[in-house]
Amino acid sequence: MRDRIAASDPGLLRLTAGLRTVAAIALALAVLGLLRADVPHLVAAAMSAMVATFAIREKQPSRQAVTLALGLPVALVSVSLGALLNPHLVAGDVFFILLIFSAVYSRRFGDRGTALGLIGFQMYFLSLFVGATPPALPGLYAAIALAFLSSAVVRFALVPQKPAGILDRLRRSFRARLAQLIQAQTALVDAGPEDREKALEAVRRRTAALHESAMMIQGRLEQGTADETTARLIQRRIADAEIAGERLGLLLLTARSAERADTLTLHLPGAPLPSGGPLAEPDEITARLRRDLEALRLMVLRPVAQHAGGSLSRVRNRLLGYREEENLPDAPTAVQDVFRGLGEASHAVLGLRIALGGTEDESDEGPATTRSREELDAENAAISADEEAHPGEEERTGLDRPTTRAAVQVAVGSALAIVGGEFLSSHRWYWAVLTCWIVFINTASTGEILVKGYRRLLGTVLGVASGIGLAGLVGHHTWTAFALVLLFIFAMFYTAPLSYTLMSFFVTAMLGLLYTLLNSYSPAVLVLRIQETALGAACGIVAGALVLPVRTDRRTNELLVSVVSRLARVTESAVDQLSGGPWADLLDQARELDRALGDLRTSTRPLTHPITPLRARRNTVLHVVALLETCAYHARSLAATAELLPEQPSIAADPRLRGAGRRIVGNIEAIAAHVTDEQSTARIETGPSIASLLKPGPLGAPRYDRVTDRVLRHLQRLDEAVAGLARTLGVPVDAAER
Repeated sequence: MRDRIAASDPGLLRLTAGLRTVAAIALALAVLGLLRADVPHLVAAAMSAMVATFAIREKQPSRQAVTLALGLPVALVSVSLGALLNPHLVAGDVFFILLIFSAVYSRRFGDRGTALGLIGFQMYFLSLFVGATPPALPGLYAAIALAFLSSAVVRFALVPQKPAGILDRLRRSFRARLAQLIQAQTALVDAGPEDREKALEAVRRRTAALHESAMMIQGRLEQGTADETTARLIQRRIADAEIAGERLGLLLLTARSAERADTLTLHLPGAPLPSGGPLAEPDEITARLRRDLEALRLMVLRPVAQHAGGSLSRVRNRLLGYREEENLPDAPTAVQDVFRGLGEASHAVLGLRIALGGTEDESDEGPATTRSREELDAENAAISADEEAHPGEEERTGLDRPTTRAAVQVAVGSALAIVGGEFLSSHRWYWAVLTCWIVFINTASTGEILVKGYRRLLGTVLGVASGIGLAGLVGHHTWTAFALVLLFIFAMFYTAPLSYTLMSFFVTAMLGLLYTLLNSYSPAVLVLRIQETALGAACGIVAGALVLPVRTDRRTNELLVSVVSRLARVTESAVDQLSGGPWADLLDQARELDRALGDLRTSTRPLTHPITPLRARRNTVLHVVALLETCAYHARSLAATAELLPEQPSIAADPRLRGAGRRIVGNIEAIAAHVTDEQSTARIETGPSIASLLKPGPLGAPRYDRVTDRVLRHLQRLDEAVAGLARTLGVPVDAAER
């Protein structure tokens, strides 16, 4: 159960966010309850504690403390201005719009600027929600100060979260998800015609989840490790395990089909399983494969501290033995490749266990285990803390800067929401402004704003229906209502990264209870909330579409160029190093590619939403993203292999790779030029198979002495995937090579 929880909530970040927020609110309410404070002050303290907790996103506790300390005066000033300006219609509205602009613009100053802007906006909204007046300010000051103090106590004492602890939990989540991927691959071995598509989809989901965990670990390495060398070691072992797990799934697909499986099958939703059926091998081979997959899964999950010596050592020796040809079963080549993949995955897991758990018990080591340990020790000794300086991207200025553009858009949208909201209700107009503000958070294109507004409205409608029922049941039982409020707040933060619609549902249901506590509840109020939400979403969409718009096509094209450029860079660096060139920080480059691809995947969600009417376009976008994920997998594998030089005796540089790599990189750059300018004359060059360029020379020297077969396969598949991407995007092929 602990492994399942770790896999479903990497680093327990969602659980911690929910617990922190609920604990901060509960602590503030408990103190005010003992002081017999009235309900408006209880509501103000609850909302202030929630804002003070979720607004701060910095990773270092020291920086969190500074931001929290700065947030308190910002909150007090904001609620004071709200109380003073609320009676003055025009002045209050103008200031609110300026505040909204400033809050969004402050995102350009990083996490601290984002947090302070969010606190300023939310506390002004709080003053409107509780109907703050100048005489009531002293009591509100006390409630807000207590809320911030409660948030600090919970954050730094009751539910602390240190960078090293977060990283440790993320690594546990990675191991749990790797074990789940192996379990899904085991199910794929025996899947029949009826359930093979379901089994393949499970492998796809688990592969994507493993990659997500690897990226989350990458984002925490700098803060969670003692030095750069340790960070690079963990980065290396995580990348090895991720690549080995994905490769094992591809080998299983190939073994159960009549031809070599395409890597695209693991990345494209709905892609059919290659023709074939269950492994057409004797029962003893299938049983052996199933047993060894289960052994690998247990090896992944078993912490080093629980190493018992005998049984796990024998499992480890057997699995690592598959790296030697004489230990492979008598079976077709495709099935032998699966066992080779098991051996390489075991080698990666051994390195992961050593990197994450320290020194393993070396008792009962076989020759294969000794060889793997020596290779890992050589790689560990070669890992250096030297960093390669990379020039940063050119920063945009003026209205081209995303934060400035978003600030202008949300200010215009909020002005429209204020005007429209006043027509709906002179007392609840701020709900429209809040929705307009929210739909712009973490969005970068008109399509993203549209999808977020639709989800916000759907969640609000469902939440209103629940709020009406709950308000009738709870009535005026104050502490029962607050208990439900805490439950909904926890659910809101726990589900926020998973579903924006669910988060909106819990927010609206919670607000229905707060209205009940403030004696201002009625079904008409919650229906008005639906109207204000719809108005705010519409104003946000209009502002996003008409004021300095960023079309979804433009946004995705910009990110596509970024992904392709990074793909060219990591491919060129890896091939250059495999060809005997200088050392480069390849895994960092590969992770930059992964981050850019993640941004592209997010930006294409409006185009791939299930309700989109443009079905052909949706399929094309899904195909392009899947091809890019395929390219990223092979580039990541090349980078990981290239970094083994010269520590790995089975891998040596081969200058002949440089010519093939130059053609692949040229094709990638041609794709980038075509996406940037449709009138570009750049063309794709085709050529002979990569493997044919590296056949044994006239002296008959085996090619495996110079470069591994795996490198050849990754280069060949990368070449094919780039050509497929060019065809999908309509990049012409050089006529002379056609």
